Order: sequence, then C-alpha cells, then structure tokens
Amino acid sequence: MSVVVKEEFDVVIGLETHVQMTTKTKCFCSCKVEFGAEPNTNVCPVCLALPGSLPVLNKKALEYAIKAALALNCKVHELSIFARKNYFYPDLPKGYQISQYDKPLATDGYIDIKVDGKTQRVRIHRLHMEEDAGKTIHEGKKSYVDLNRAGTPLMEIVTEPDITSAVGARLYLEKLRNIMRYIEVSDADMEKGQLRCDVNISLKPKGSEKLGTKVEIKNLNSFRFVQKAIEYEIERQAKLLKKGEEIAQETRLFDPSSGKTYTMRTKEEAHDYRYFPDPDLLPVRITVKQIEEIKKSLPELPDEKEKRYVEQYGLTEYDAGVLVADKDLALFFEETVRLYEKNPKAIANWIINELLGRLNDKGLDITQSPVKPEHIVELVKLIDKKVISGKIAKEVFNEVFETQKSPKQIVEEKGLKQITNPEEIRGIIEEIIKNNPKEVEKYKAGNTKLIGFFVGQVMKATKGKANPQLVNKLLQEILNG
Repeated sequence: MSVVVKEEFDVVIGLETHVQMTTKTKCFCSCKVEFGAEPNTNVCPVCLALPGSLPVLNKKALEYAIKAALALNCKVHELSIFARKNYFYPDLPKGYQISQYDKPLATDGYIDIKVDGKTQRVRIHRLHMEEDAGKTIHEGKKSYVDLNRAGTPLMEIVTEPDITSAVGARLYLEKLRNIMRYIEVSDADMEKGQLRCDVNISLKPKGSEKLGTKVEIKNLNSFRFVQKAIEYEIERQAKLLKKGEEIAQETRLFDPSSGKTYTMRTKEEAHDYRYFPDPDLLPVRITVKQIEEIKKSLPELPDEKEKRYVEQYGLTEYDAGVLVADKDLALFFEETVRLYEKNPKAIANWIINELLGRLNDKGLDITQSPVKPEHIVELVKLIDKKVISGKIAKEVFNEVFETQKSPKQIVEEKGLKQITNPEEIRGIIEEIIKNNPKEVEKYKAGNTKLIGFFVGQVMKATKGKANPQLVNKLLQEILNG
C-alpha cells in the first residue's frame, strides 16, 4: 500500500468465502461429490432439477457446518431456514440456488490473525449453508456446462468489514483454511475450487465514520491473487478519489496476467435475488444438546495448539506459529517429539530451519517429505550425545534428504564421528600453533579475537569433526598457558 493511501485513506475490506465441504454426497441428494470426474456423471433428477424431484438435507453437511461455526467462535442458532436465491445462469439448473437468507445457521464469530506482530480480530458476520452451482467451461466460441458440482454442500462465511490491508486479507484466508483442515470439514484447496473468495473493498477519508462505495472482486482462486487484486484495487480507487471522481458500485474480476481488475457487471442488491423460504425444505431445528455434542468433538485448534507448544515445549511464539499453520506439519512435529521428548526445541529448529527450506526448494509439502520423524530424532540424538557436531549434522541431514538413509548409517559410512579425544585434538592444536607464530604473537599481545582463527584452523584440519567446545577449552589452556 502506497504512503499516499496510508496517509489519506482508511481501507475497509470484508470477505465472503465459500468453503466446499468434504461430504461423500451432495447437499440435497445422494450423488457423489468427486473432483475431476467425467462431466455430468455425478448427477440425478434432484441436482438436474427435473420436475417432481425433491431435495432432502444431508445430515453430515449440517453437522460439518455446525462444527465449522463452533470452531469460528460463532453462535449456532437453534432455528435456521433455507431460502431460494433466484437468478438465471446456464450452470444453475433450477433457476435458483438453495441458500439461507434472514435465518442463517450461525452468526457473530471471529478469527484472530497476527499482522506485523499485532493481533487483529476479524469478526464473522454470518455462516450459512447453501448448495454450489455447476461449472461453465469456455473454450473459444463454445461453452460447456458440467453439472457434477451442482448441489455440492457449501458454507458461505461472511466477515464484518474489519480487514484493513491486502496482507490482512491473505492471513485471514490462510487461517480460515487451516481451521477447516484441522476440523476435517473441508480440504479448502483453492486450486480445486474448494475455497473461493469474493472481496469487498472501499476507501474512506482518514478518520471518517462514513463508509465509501463498495466494490466487489469475484472468483479469486489463490491467496497470492487475493493479495494482488486487493493491492491493485486500493490504488485504483485512491487515484479516482484524489481526482474527485466517484467510485461505481460494481463487481469486478481480477486478471492475473496484467495484475489488474476490470468491470464484470454492476452490483446486484439482495432484493434482486427475490429471496423467499424454500417450500420443499423444512426449517432446520437444532437442540442445545446436539450443539454441545458437536462442540465436544472439536479437536485442538491452531491457537490452542500454538499456546501449548509455547508452554509445554518452550518454543518461541514465532516457531510455534509456523508449526501450527499447517495441520500436517503440526502432526509431523508432534510425532517427532513423541519419539524423543528430551529436546523439542532442537526438533523444531531442524524442521523449521532445515526441512521446510529443502521442501520448498523441491516444491514438496510435509506429507511428501523424504525426511521422516525417525530421521530427525536420530540426528538430534547424535548431536545431543556429541557423536557429531552441529555443522556435521547439516551435512548428514542433506544426505538423508537425498538418500533416505539413516543418519547413523551415513555417519558410519563417511567416518563423520566427532573427535572427542583431548590428546588427539591437543596434538592438532600444537601443530597449528607451531605453523602460525605471528598469529600466536598477536593473540598473546591482546588480540583475543584471533581465537576464532585458531578454532577455524582446527575445524578445517579435522574436517569439522572436532568437538567445538573441547577445541575452545584446549586452545584457551594452551594459548594462555
């Protein structure tokens, strides 16, 4: 965000996110939910909207939505009602979408995010259930309609306009995806359309209470594109306002190749959809007991896990935050610590500073890691027992990553065991001192920083295998003696 925008305008951002639930069947029929199936094979009279077909609510989808609402700190309502949202589009077979309007499943939740080290609360206005539309594929002058996705259960999660930057929007979405994966109600994979985001952005004069005209950007399908689209739109609106021009209330699309947004259509209002209660579906009634039972089934969520890692394992907030930001990464860490409880900090360091870097370079995620928890445990034990030094351990780690051999095997095969025999190290030190009389003279004249030079020479002579602590100790004795 430019300095001009920061000084002259307040940025107001709200997000509407559609999360596809990982139920086996669709929201109102028994058709399979399956990504990548042959077009129009997972369909039936209900999702094709054939005359006389009637919807029946998927109980598992309702449970998943309640679970998500509770994980997002929402109030789940005992009564919610499905409504018809009327609009015409080729991939909407009924000519309306089953959604919820004035009686949503849940309201008044929040997610806390950390932006520049400060915690910001993003309030959630509502979470409601609805069905997905089909998919229109455009190829040249032809368009094809695939109705496999029609009727897939969705949650729409709408924030209050609490987000103030493009970075904040991305962090909110990453946290939302993480929570959905922790509670196992959605894979929330943006590339597969399982998490789709519409962004509402407006600018207002600094300190003004009156909100500016809202512009919506639709169908953003990656975290990076969300951030880029918002950054561009903020600058576009700021330029128009500085010229004294008005912002049009409209829906825009983002073009990743140009990094710009462009007009799609003027924005509809809620009354344009002619909502009314769906006469084919009964009101949804949930008891307090049912809500409590689902609440008990929730796993440890990212914020709780982060706090526990700091308190139980003595990790920094930053390291704990990195580990819990991916459920699979947190499970990898916990399995490693379970195998060796004595040094959780060292385990965290190896995972965060060495393993993640290598995985990123190779384009792999933690589930594809060639380095397993057992490898890291063995490596940390070898260091703790002073069999190898930290420097040699990095060399061993690289070999493990490439070959999947055990660290012990690599140490044995390459003769990398640490030299801990004082007499052997003393002999090497005396030879180095003999060969560097000028440096010895300078050291004894008061240039004690030269100790680093001598340590380096010993490590070079031993190919990094000498115990560093013992080297330091013996050098001090010999040089100061």
